[in-house]
Amino acid sequence: FFSLKMAQLLPLELIDKCIGSRIHVIMKNDKELVGTLLGFDDYVNMVLKDVKEFVTTSEGRIVQHQKQILLNGINIALLVPGSEGPEA
Repeated sequence: FFSLKMAQLLPLELIDKCIGSRIHVIMKNDKELVGTLLGFDDYVNMVLKDVKEFVTTSEGRIVQHQKQILLNGINIALLVPGSEGPEA
């Protein structure tokens, strides 16, 4: 059961609680990213570090590593706090 306090948690408040934690980001295209959230703004533009980028192609899934990235929030479809991504 959800507590009353949890029901009142706004989306940006939830993302704020994820700063410093791993987060799985599913983009509107065929990309998924997993990284440590360093920060975000009101548009949900995000800075991630220690990023694994999963790209799905016709040949399968490609995994790339990035030290740090800036994501444009308009391209984000879904956030999964605490997840290590599609391989977990």
